[in-house]
Amino acid sequence: MSPTGEGEHRPPPDAPRGGAAFRRDPLAFLTAEFDTSRDVWRSASGRLCVANPQAARDVLSNRHEYFRETSDFFHTRRRVFGPRSAQIDIGRAARGLLRHHLEAHRADIPRLVDEALTPASTWPDAGNLLVRELLRTALVHPDSPAALSRAVDAVIERAVLSGAREHHSTLSRAVFRRRTMRSITTEIRERRLAGATTGTTAPRDLLDITVSAGGPTARPAELAEVYLSFLFATVGSIGFALGWSVYLVGTHPGAENAEPGWIVREAMRLWPVAWMFARTPEKEHRLAGVPVAPPDQVDVCTYLVHRHPAYWERPDEFVPERWAQPIRDPAFMPFGHGPHTCAGATVTMSLLEDLVLAVVRHRNLSVELCGEAAPPGPALAPPRFTMRLRHSRDSAEGR
Repeated sequence: MSPTGEGEHRPPPDAPRGGAAFRRDPLAFLTAEFDTSRDVWRSASGRLCVANPQAARDVLSNRHEYFRETSDFFHTRRRVFGPRSAQIDIGRAARGLLRHHLEAHRADIPRLVDEALTPASTWPDAGNLLVRELLRTALVHPDSPAALSRAVDAVIERAVLSGAREHHSTLSRAVFRRRTMRSITTEIRERRLAGATTGTTAPRDLLDITVSAGGPTARPAELAEVYLSFLFATVGSIGFALGWSVYLVGTHPGAENAEPGWIVREAMRLWPVAWMFARTPEKEHRLAGVPVAPPDQVDVCTYLVHRHPAYWERPDEFVPERWAQPIRDPAFMPFGHGPHTCAGATVTMSLLEDLVLAVVRHRNLSVELCGEAAPPGPALAPPRFTMRLRHSRDSAEGR
């Protein structure tokens, strides 16, 4: 990875092709294949890949119902959790709870940054753990059993942090999953019983929302998976987006003076955490002139959409100032598109802007890479780096 954060993952033209190469590093594979003259193409991996912004919106909005209806957030091992009305209720209630939580705890952010990030911190884990501390009581209410808090912390340590899964064997992960699901489903049953006994009360945390908005007939195991999706979407995705923002500021002197909102949007343009959306067609049709049929796998690659040179000037460069003026109809969809766009997108952006402001303003920061980024999984995590952070006054006194 280049030290500037620009132009990474661009292998030579003779990069290996085929399914095995795709599985090793799908992002590098698709970037090598991408040709702006054909931005919807049938990949050597066997998939149909989409980097054209309008075609991406058509796939994700599914307004013609060409694709199987799905939701990335509500996808469980058995099916897509539903009905759709329950998805909407859960999303709306979670958005309200998180907004209220952040309003109540915004003043804590500078203190948490000082405690977690100064004088040095190791990323991307530091970003995930900072988000966990800020949202801790929204994830697990203080009145919850200690066993639930321990289970949530263990999930974050073993499954959310970048590369954490690889430290454990397949058997160990399976045992851990069963133990975790048992802890969460036990608490779900207890909360259902308490709600039936005491009547409806305001939700205290995201598990309360999952239980109440999920409905009385939802299987506890499915509700547990939805709750785990909240952990990945908050501690995981928000933490990774913060990591990319910090990394890019640290590798571009002067970028700390840009507006926090510009920094966040530009980081999410270059390195969208949700970088791939897979869809399954149910009807034959043509997408940007390319035939699509039910056996196909269609992958919308927002990483390539966000770097499409026909829609962005200097597409591989970190230029926060490009966001100084509203961009009309941008090739920009870090939260997806259509009816299943991330319900918490607005709250997420507000939180990221607050965190970036607390990190970069009135402070001097520097970053040092600790190694190459691992091949991307479902979430695009930053490379490992160390950030050193000091208040500007401390830096001045040290000169």
